[in-house]
Amino acid sequence: MTVPAVAHATTAVPLAALLPARRRKPWTVGPAPYSIRNNAATSRITDGRRALLVVEEGNRVELYADRPGDFATAPDAVVDSTDPASVATLAARALRWVLPSLDADATHAIAKEGGWQQVEHHKGTVLTEFGFHLIDHDAHPRSVMRTDGPGLTWTANSGAEWGVWTYGVAANFHLTYEGPVSGLYGALPVLLPPLGAHTSTDAGSAFTRHLTDRFPQLHPVDADEVEFGGYQDLHGWIALPSRAELGDPVDDDTPVCAQVGPVGVDFLLAAAAHLS
Repeated sequence: MTVPAVAHATTAVPLAALLPARRRKPWTVGPAPYSIRNNAATSRITDGRRALLVVEEGNRVELYADRPGDFATAPDAVVDSTDPASVATLAARALRWVLPSLDADATHAIAKEGGWQQVEHHKGTVLTEFGFHLIDHDAHPRSVMRTDGPGLTWTANSGAEWGVWTYGVAANFHLTYEGPVSGLYGALPVLLPPLGAHTSTDAGSAFTRHLTDRFPQLHPVDADEVEFGGYQDLHGWIALPSRAELGDPVDDDTPVCAQVGPVGVDFLLAAAAHLS
């Protein structure tokens, strides 16, 4: 039995406005199909293919992935509405892990029904959408086909090379970078998790200190590599291409390679302006 929501969640409209319009179809807000908790304001936002439920009770705002035939019971993300950045935080969490999980469901269903060829076609279509978005940001993407699936590469203004890659039937994508370390400075604030209370304790190499002093969310792995992220979030690393370069002076022109993933296409669309 469907139980009507007592009221619409006020967070739903500004949240929907922060999510990228896939295939130029914006997210819309409507009533929820069921009430997760009695008397809690609840709304459903959807882009026609995927849907999220927003539930508000007191100062607590919860976000649920709305999966067909699955009654949501545990929130995928929670924020405090008294925080001025609560809507932006909720949008970031939706982009970083909630929407990618829904895309993973869809990709697994495609693989089960049509096999790898259908998955490859689906991912190619998604990459084409992202490629046109890059063009809107004055980038010039190039299609690349590898044995593990399609990809895109493009050259940034710094001369660095970015790439987005698929790996077999894995649902989402991996972002790669090769170029001067300074070419990552504009992207890392978007890619890294919030700073929170973390402060770097890195007393390692000149290379790792160069990065952790600027971005304390980064953790040294070794003298030539730092990493970030973990469970239920993006994971990435930045490293020197060769350990032989450890003795070289470190500055903004120091060449590095990096990888971040898995990333969903919604995150890529939202971050595109920082990747060129």
